[in-house]
Amino acid sequence: MSHGIRRLAFCSALAAGTLALAPTADAVTPTTATISFDCGSYGSGSATLTASQSGTNATIDVSTSAITAPISVGANSVKSTLTLTNNGSGAVTFTGNSNPAIPAGSPVSTGPLKGTVASGDSLVATSLKVVVFGITATCNATSTQSPGPFVF
Repeated sequence: MSHGIRRLAFCSALAAGTLALAPTADAVTPTTATISFDCGSYGSGSATLTASQSGTNATIDVSTSAITAPISVGANSVKSTLTLTNNGSGAVTFTGNSNPAIPAGSPVSTGPLKGTVASGDSLVATSLKVVVFGITATCNATSTQSPGPFVF
């Protein structure tokens, strides 16, 4: 075997070994789910939850028709806490105050809400607390998250 061919074979083997040792990407399934919330005097409606994961860090974006902005709300001014049950018991919270600007009369969108997960966590949303201009709206789930739990 010539010197150039041996070098090519070595480099190819090295590259293959590197690919085999590369960490796998974490993936939450499903990535999107819907749920209905009752927010008392602030309204009720459905919400779309969009989840992503990177290692033990996870985020969930929330877009809901359950709460509409009575006046225009500036970007990054909605404080939100999404509470989920883990494997049927115990609570996990995702929090944040990142939101797009929300025009008056428009549905509230918030996120990414950040949380920490472990491999095998199976999370189902149970409540959403939204604080806008110092006013707190607490929304409780009135339907089952569909499709089922977020599995990390």
